[in-house]
Amino acid sequence: MSPSPVSRRHFLQSSTALIALPALESLGFRRFASAAAPVAPPKRLVFLGFGWGITTESWFPDIKQPGTDYTLPEGLKPLARHKTDFTVVQGLWNKYSNDGHWGSTMWLTGANRFGEPGQNFHNSISADQVAAAKLGLDTRFASLQLNGSENAEASGHGPGLSMAWDVSGKPIGGHKGPVEAYHRLFSKDTTPIEQQKAMLAQKRSVLDTVMENARTLQSGLGKTDKGKLEEYFQGIRDIETRLSKDEQWIGVPQPKAPIPEPAPGLAGKEEIKIMYDIMIAAMQTDSTRVLTYRQPVSTLLTSIGIKVAPHDMSHYHSTLGEKLDASKQRDLTQSELLAGLIDKLKATKEVDGSRLFDHVALAYGSNIRTEHSLDNCPTLLTGGGAGIKLGHNIVAPKDTPLCNAWLTLLHGIGVNVERHGDSSGVLKELIA
Repeated sequence: MSPSPVSRRHFLQSSTALIALPALESLGFRRFASAAAPVAPPKRLVFLGFGWGITTESWFPDIKQPGTDYTLPEGLKPLARHKTDFTVVQGLWNKYSNDGHWGSTMWLTGANRFGEPGQNFHNSISADQVAAAKLGLDTRFASLQLNGSENAEASGHGPGLSMAWDVSGKPIGGHKGPVEAYHRLFSKDTTPIEQQKAMLAQKRSVLDTVMENARTLQSGLGKTDKGKLEEYFQGIRDIETRLSKDEQWIGVPQPKAPIPEPAPGLAGKEEIKIMYDIMIAAMQTDSTRVLTYRQPVSTLLTSIGIKVAPHDMSHYHSTLGEKLDASKQRDLTQSELLAGLIDKLKATKEVDGSRLFDHVALAYGSNIRTEHSLDNCPTLLTGGGAGIKLGHNIVAPKDTPLCNAWLTLLHGIGVNVERHGDSSGVLKELIA
């Protein structure tokens, strides 16, 4: 009897061991590789975003001091020990962002909210998900989205949804707080393997039925409805991709956590510290190579004794002392936390003895400068993973798209897409 045709799904299922090999290497098997063929540590991409902007007068370096010989501004002074290892890029913006209350919605996408006729909201894929399509093939999680544990605030400046958007321009949910993120990465699934397979098979069966029923609706639909149905199909395909990823990792034990489980109830400054540790642990264990973290601001202010609301703080003006002081203190605390993260990236060793820092491209900033000003998005870049200039104060030409910086990082980590969002090309001033 001739063998039955091998379906795409069967192939994915039967390839589990092959696809899982990179994760096994990350758990120490690289140490036994041949000395003649060392395995290079993978590239990683990290985006750290925060709402409510920064203090314009004391966060940006002087534009008259471009290059490496610049005076570190007050708001970045906690980063002094890393001055040669990060670059500030000034003059970047998302040209289609024209409403400060939309928060970080377009920060990583550069999309035109009104880009689709007849729709009052449109978004596109975020830079992290462009990277995840390539860097996430060999890891348990294609990407990891982290959010602060504080509740979403009324204004779009503050935390809410994660910063990641899929290929259809739909938001990707994130893990809220350190405990949830930790368990997602390191808690063991005790469900028997056969039961896990049965559950996946059931989900696939439901998807097949839904897809078949949806296809019967295609004939006779108008152009608008066909577009909506195609969007629906894309959502189904995204679910199918996630199921295939889960299928690949059935039976592969989750790595032992290199850090203890975080205590519940952490907020503000302590929460950010622990979340940074979890991000490093995720990269250490090669659980993922692409991360976004939308950092809390409201609870950060409370944790450092500031009673001014974040929205009021962002409208500090030069004559309102209490709000201005709060804004400056927020900048110092965030810079101090970032300096601690860079310390740990440098101290964490890869299996070949190099530093994790040397294989990470990290972007830190906000879609908003201050108040409702969306020009000159605060942008700080660090890590050796993308081959960019470090230690520089770069003043980009007027009207340079922020997505040019994201495109440069993508190319630097080996994701050679032609463009991203509203990019006009790579940021040549940034390439080392």
